[in-house]
Amino acid sequence: MSTQARGLQNFISDLRNAKSKTDEANRVAKELANIRAKFTNSQSLSSYQKKKYVWKLVYIFMLGYDVNFGHAEVVSLVGSPKYSEKQVGYVAMSLLLKAGDSMMNLVINSIRNDLVGSYDDAATSLALVSIANVSGIELMNALHVEVQRVLVSPNATPAVRKKAALCLLRLIRQLPDSIASKEFAEHIANLLQDRHLGVLTSTMSLLIGMASKHEMEYQTMIPYAIHILSSLVLKRACGADYLYYRTPSPWLQIKLLRFLQYYPNLMSSGQTYVPTLKQILARILNDTDVSDSINKSNADHAILFEAISTIVVFGDNGDVDLQNAAMRLLGKFISVREPNIRYLGLMTMSRLATLHNASNKEQIKTYQSTVVISLKDADISVRRRALDLLFVMCDGSNAESIVDELITYLVAADAGIREQMVLKIAVLAEKYALSKKWYVDTILKLISISGDQVSDSIWHRVIVIVTNNPEGDLQQYVAQTMFDVCSSKTAHPKAVAVGSYVLGEFGFLIAEEAGKSGEVQFKVLQQHWAVVDSATQGIMLTAFAKMSNLYAELQPIIAPIFLKLKTSVDIELQQRSNEYRILAGLGPDVMEDILREMPAFDTEKVSTLEIALEQEHTETHDKNIFSKKKQENGEGASPTRMVGNHAANPPPGPPPALEPEPDLLGGFDDEISVVVPPAAPPAQKAAVGISEDQIPGMRSSFAKLCSSAQGVLFQNAYVQVGLKSEYRGSQGRLQLFVGNMSGTPFNNLKIHIPEVPYLRTAISDESGPTGALTSAGTLDANQQKRLMIMAEAIAPYADVPEVKISFETDTETHTYPLRLPIVTTKFTELLTVNKEAFMGRWTQLAGKESQEIVATGVPGSPERMQKVASLLTSLNFGRCPEVDNATSVSGCGTYKTGAKDPSGKNISVGMLVRIEANADKFRVTARTLHPTVSASVKTIFCAALKEI
Repeated sequence: MSTQARGLQNFISDLRNAKSKTDEANRVAKELANIRAKFTNSQSLSSYQKKKYVWKLVYIFMLGYDVNFGHAEVVSLVGSPKYSEKQVGYVAMSLLLKAGDSMMNLVINSIRNDLVGSYDDAATSLALVSIANVSGIELMNALHVEVQRVLVSPNATPAVRKKAALCLLRLIRQLPDSIASKEFAEHIANLLQDRHLGVLTSTMSLLIGMASKHEMEYQTMIPYAIHILSSLVLKRACGADYLYYRTPSPWLQIKLLRFLQYYPNLMSSGQTYVPTLKQILARILNDTDVSDSINKSNADHAILFEAISTIVVFGDNGDVDLQNAAMRLLGKFISVREPNIRYLGLMTMSRLATLHNASNKEQIKTYQSTVVISLKDADISVRRRALDLLFVMCDGSNAESIVDELITYLVAADAGIREQMVLKIAVLAEKYALSKKWYVDTILKLISISGDQVSDSIWHRVIVIVTNNPEGDLQQYVAQTMFDVCSSKTAHPKAVAVGSYVLGEFGFLIAEEAGKSGEVQFKVLQQHWAVVDSATQGIMLTAFAKMSNLYAELQPIIAPIFLKLKTSVDIELQQRSNEYRILAGLGPDVMEDILREMPAFDTEKVSTLEIALEQEHTETHDKNIFSKKKQENGEGASPTRMVGNHAANPPPGPPPALEPEPDLLGGFDDEISVVVPPAAPPAQKAAVGISEDQIPGMRSSFAKLCSSAQGVLFQNAYVQVGLKSEYRGSQGRLQLFVGNMSGTPFNNLKIHIPEVPYLRTAISDESGPTGALTSAGTLDANQQKRLMIMAEAIAPYADVPEVKISFETDTETHTYPLRLPIVTTKFTELLTVNKEAFMGRWTQLAGKESQEIVATGVPGSPERMQKVASLLTSLNFGRCPEVDNATSVSGCGTYKTGAKDPSGKNISVGMLVRIEANADKFRVTARTLHPTVSASVKTIFCAALKEI
């Protein structure tokens, strides 16, 4: 083999020895030209040469290069009678030919011959695997009948049947109606009587895929599935080849249980096999124990959790004793230290909690304190499942304690789980509200603690509930509360939005109280104008209009605001201000009629928050029966699929005893097999990273470093990351400093700078080149590590490279992902042109611009425009003062790259930018020939303008 593949080996060696990406591309181009020349006269090529050149094409394609020829040679190899050539042909066909290629029609007959006209198992297996990999519609329509014939053929070997079953599964996922389900059920029944466990496992994958589409057509397979389960669980009838750490074929057991979950009313059908099924489930629940072997423990617990999931799916029609036994087991699992088991225990208990069994509800509540502890686990996946369980176990009796506990934890929760927590707290507060006032106070707590994660739908619900409940003193209470909240200068913008609506609608209810007159309410809201977004400003304008209608003394104060905003750059604000300004001139009667209180909102049958919560769960096809249940029912209730009142057709005779043949378990559908999902290992050290309150400072430091040569990129009590840089043309040299600011050494210090396609980088430290990952070992207290980065721009880009710094102390693990300010403008050379040249080029680039309006909250002034002009220079753009006026700054620059054009010259991109001021806003417009460069320049200037 080594002699025959010498040419391929030499080619691979040449590519591995290439000193740069350019050298590799040149070698590939040379080889492609040589292969193309050889294929022009393919009749003279020997079998060895044809295989060698096709293998080279496959390897080139796998490296990421386009291969758009050689298809005819691939087709000829597929049709060859020799296995060595056929193997090469099928591999190349799976990779190089796509579903819609015209050459695919030429290979169909060859594949058909290998499927039904060949007695060679190897050729048939190659054909089946290739069909599954290519899976084009035309290929499926032409060959799905032949695949079915191979599967049901009595002469097919177990190895071929396994591949045929999985190939057919791939086909029906693409073409669900390609099989007559009712007629094919008989063939599935015959396959389920096969003695080979590998065939049974693959058949069950196929059966689950078909049952997920047509449940009723395959309910007659239930007796077969229960019989096989009985043999594996009760009789342990399994040969040594399929014993996994003394567990009989766990993959097959899981698939059988998964299939039974498609028939939730099975336990109440009264069929003769129901007692056997109960006995099987009871045996799994009672006999599963923790093992010293992690592999056996994983396999046994995977079966156990699938059995519990089956009990959950059976729902209220299931056996109560099994449900109680499952609940007791889950109560143990959620207390163990092993995160995998605890994760699955929390997830499964939350599903079990959806049943309407009263004893389950009360039993689950006894674990509330244990679940709260898991809410503080180091593993975020465990925290998510604990949150789900708390949400499900909540009812009117414990809602207040659970909501208070969640709000308490929300203060310290990390950003990865905050949004989900906020949504679920809002749903619980609305669903089990002790009073409307308690609900409003709870939502305001959410806004004050985690306002950025409070979606608009959450505070919109507050508005709806307050508006729709005029009885009692709720509206007055909310007006009083929002007045107090908005009186603080640090009120969150979401709270200001709610306060603006409430005071505009119901502020008159408290206007008679001391210190809360209409004028005071107006001033309380107006102090937040500069720090809120335009959407909130629009709500404030509406509130101002209503206030001016209610309080005559405010009309001369509010009218100038509308007048000032009539030319606002924000279209919504401009329209509202003009409409309210004109409305004031139409007379008091018109204003009274238009600005009267809002009517009650339409009440939804289902809360919009609950709808938003449902949308978080992704739906799958045959992988997750629980997602399918939600899709059909809209809730967690049991689906309405029935087994039927009539007895399912029994098998023609008892299936033969399971006797494995000497064949390893072939490929089975790992997408729908169930294993214990990976979870983070037990946390021995606390995880420390970038806190939420440090993010604004990071953004500011990044923006400043975009226009300066050195500075601090990130700093906290433990570590300081500094940067020093210098650039010339398309190349830059940076020094990255990582300093130990703590009093203890850093262990296992790692600095990882992933490669990016738009930069050519070389990284080194004091000891020499390090590559993308630098492992510095230990960094003593008050010492620093220096890293040298050489970078060259080779393509336009709008992103920036990243650096990940991680280390450990005695009690903590630190991880800090940071962005490096190696932006487009760093590789820019300033350019100075006259007015005619600038305007001529500006006109030519019309339509190739990127534009954004930046609200800084600081009024414009000549001094501020001077800072903008200085910023332009610091970002390597040359001023064009002849083009500008008092409210605009324009500049030119050239983005330099190290990439070469066909003539061998470096590629450059000319750039124009124009910054126009209007009140406290800037409009940034960047125009270049390349849209990515335009977007990048615009983004950089917008970020920098916020810092001046």
